[in-house]
Formats: sequence, C-alpha cells, structure tokens
Amino acid sequence: MKRIFKLTLAAAAVFCSSIAVAQTQQGNMMVGGDISSFNLEFLGGGSGTAFDMSLTPKVAYFIKDGLALGGYVNFGLSTAKDQGTKTTYGIGALGRYFLEDQKVRKMEFSKRSRFFVEANAGFGGRNYSGGGGSTNGLDLGVGPGIAYFITPNVSLEALLKYNLTVGFGSATTSNRLNLAVGFQVYLPTAKARELIREERGK
Repeated sequence: MKRIFKLTLAAAAVFCSSIAVAQTQQGNMMVGGDISSFNLEFLGGGSGTAFDMSLTPKVAYFIKDGLALGGYVNFGLSTAKDQGTKTTYGIGALGRYFLEDQKVRKMEFSKRSRFFVEANAGFGGRNYSGGGGSTNGLDLGVGPGIAYFITPNVSLEALLKYNLTVGFGSATTSNRLNLAVGFQVYLPTAKARELIREERGK
C-alpha cells in the first residue's frame, strides 16, 4: 500500500512538473483522439432516428522536437431507418509535425495555439449494408490542423484532412474531406520513467 501511495505521488509530481516541459519536446508522448462527427437526429413523420458517429483514438511518440510518429484506429457508424447502415474502419501509422517556421507562428491567434500537419497510412474501408459503393484497402490521409492548449499538457484540436481509400469492393476508390475535432494529452515520458526508477530504487 505504501509503495502504491509513493507511485501515485510520483505520478502527481510528473503531472505538476510537466508544466515546465515543452508539449512537443522529444521524448514526450501524445495520447488522445478525434471525434469526426457525432449526431443523433430525430426524424419527423414517424421515420425514427438517424445516428452518425466517428471516433479515432491516437497515440504517438515525439522522436524529435515537433515530430511525432505513432498509430491510430478509426471506427465510424452512420445509420438511419430505411436508409441502411454505413460502417467505416481503419488502422495504421500516423505522423504529425508541428510547424516551427516563424512566419507560420506569427499567424497563430494565441501563444497557446500551434499549427501542425498530420498524415496517415494504413488499412481501412467504408461499407454499406444496402449495397452501396463499398471500398476496402489502402487508407491514406493528410491535412492541416491547429491545437489550442487549454492547459500546458492538454489541447483541443481541429483537423481538416483529405482521406483516400484505394482497394477493392463495388467502388475501387473513395475520397472525402473531413473536419474533425478532438483532444490530446501530452505526457513527459522521460521524466515519468526517471521518477518511477528513483522510487523503485528506494
């Protein structure tokens, strides 16, 4: 019990001390996700409801200042009465680069905001229960985004991404432009490992 209490204190120390650590510094970890759309619509005339949702959890590690590599999982569902169901899925690798150019930094509306570019590549698809233009195969995406840090370690984000799926199915390609909102938590992993090692050594 005493050891658990000490590890909890160490974790709290990591959180508090991380205020002084740059969010996108080499060795940090980014954990969070995007909500592309979330909508529950009550249709008139006794037609029932329409439901639309898409979630994309992400995790990435900063291999150098401003550049993170990691992975993502995507799942989406859209359904409405008498209109069938559309499911989307994806899994793969992602890369994110926070822009450091001073001309770009001057365009940021707040010292708490940061522009970035994100790209992904993996396997994914879009399938329709009603026999629409389903596509499964290589899933690619790229686009700009902005992160607003509501605390030194938590950001709210908006990401405009062009997505392309190329493969097999009733339609060989599927392309779309998607605006996603979400959040990320930035963890100073190097500092966390150091504190935990120190605590275990006592």
